[in-house]
Amino acid sequence: MSVRAIYPGTFDPPTNGHLDLIQRGSKLFDHVVVAILNNPVKNPLFTVEERVKMLQEATRSLGNVSVETFDGLMVDFARARKATAVLRGIRAISDYEYEFQMALMNRRLAPDIETVFLQPAGRYSFVSSRMVKEVFSFGGDISGLVPPNVLKRLKGRINGE
Repeated sequence: MSVRAIYPGTFDPPTNGHLDLIQRGSKLFDHVVVAILNNPVKNPLFTVEERVKMLQEATRSLGNVSVETFDGLMVDFARARKATAVLRGIRAISDYEYEFQMALMNRRLAPDIETVFLQPAGRYSFVSSRMVKEVFSFGGDISGLVPPNVLKRLKGRINGE
């Protein structure tokens, strides 16, 4: 039996914490679909297309990972992709409360899809896309927190490219 997982998020921008979970998820599941939520309400820094490209570049070496976009309910997307698991990361207690509520709602909507929680490696446990953008916008050093291709795009965005 093949086990397919969805790893949903906005990934604006993708961080090394995201990649840590994707790499580890790729060892647990036969296939991982990184599912980028198309949510313009969040006022993203990067377009969905840019985020797809960055994640495809960063996961190129993982043969069982694909990158797609979705809007609407994640469980509907998961069903359409024949996924039986949702991969979610938990960095801190504050993440747990939100993620636990979301997992229970998803279970109510799709009892056949399990949520699997992973903690990122300790060195990424404080990293969030929001924090990376904020630190970078004030000139802080974020090398080591995002993949090199993402850092290059961030620098390009600041330089008007």
